[in-house]
Amino acid sequence: MGDIGQFLPMILIFVVAYFFMIRPQMKRQKDEKKFAAELKKGDRVITKSGLHGKIVELSEKDFSCVLETMAGKLRFDRSAISMEMSKKLAAPEKK
Repeated sequence: MGDIGQFLPMILIFVVAYFFMIRPQMKRQKDEKKFAAELKKGDRVITKSGLHGKIVELSEKDFSCVLETMAGKLRFDRSAISMEMSKKLAAPEKK
């Protein structure tokens, strides 16, 4: 019992780190991947750098998309699209 007692604090630290740091990050990555896969033409999105636009073309070959902005059309990788900001843009505002 003494040997297990020495390792119990380390095991407890690992379990806490898993549930508060590792697991939420894995869930977030899964959600972002699902969001990028579900994008479709006509969706209004915001990139992680803050560029607003509307998707006009999606490429499955290189997993990119073309956004139409006020400045013209720009090609971006789908991973550059922010899930949080795009969902806020799509959600109706409550007053």
